[in-house]
Amino acid sequence: MGLLKTVSSGGLQTLLLARPEVRNALNGPLIAELTAAFTALPGTAKAVLLAGEGPAFCSGADAEWMKRSRTFTREENERDAASLSALLQAVDDCPVPVVGRIHGVALGGGAGLAAACDIVVAEEGTQFGFPEVRLGLVPAVISTYVLPRIGPGAARRYFLTGERFGPTEARALGLVHEVAPAGTLDARVQAIISELLKGGPLALRAAKRLIHNAGRLSRDHAREEMTRLIAEIRITPEAQEGLSAFLEKRKPNWP
Repeated sequence: MGLLKTVSSGGLQTLLLARPEVRNALNGPLIAELTAAFTALPGTAKAVLLAGEGPAFCSGADAEWMKRSRTFTREENERDAASLSALLQAVDDCPVPVVGRIHGVALGGGAGLAAACDIVVAEEGTQFGFPEVRLGLVPAVISTYVLPRIGPGAARRYFLTGERFGPTEARALGLVHEVAPAGTLDARVQAIISELLKGGPLALRAAKRLIHNAGRLSRDHAREEMTRLIAEIRITPEAQEGLSAFLEKRKPNWP
């Protein structure tokens, strides 16, 4: 039985963590299924919804998985950590926008998954945290994605104390974009997805590349790259249709 449920509908690819009995804790097989899903999206996908089945989004590493890791050699631990790193990179590098629907808890690796998403909506009452130090560990792999979101100042507190914090604090730190009152999470997520799906398919993918690339380039190189990008985009059939629809005051008929 798969640990991940996948549904494709109207340009939206929903990926649902399906281990509710352990609050969707991450183990080797689930990490492998998630990584494969993100690296083999259908070409028709315009957005991805990442969510968890049952009472929680993701409680972090699976207890049985951690128990087995006590007997791993250093090389085995490196391979194990590399698999989580590959998953987070696959989420971050996903060519289309990824929306995280966060509820219940997002701890450790679960918080790392949230940090790798483009847009994060958390339900009121959700608990976030990086409890690794309380297990004698460190949030090493997820830090690559969490630190750019919350900054080193916040990490000095939450990485070191391991304490939990709520969605309002997570929003203030930049880990969450919106906090949904109880009972409204799905409505708020769907509203954001509806806004995303209004974008041109190629434009959404190009915007994702822009976000990733612009910050990694020197200013002069970024200017050259962005000039080239908009020139290429403007002559595509999609952009021509989008501009025509705007001028004609109608909805675009994307190719």
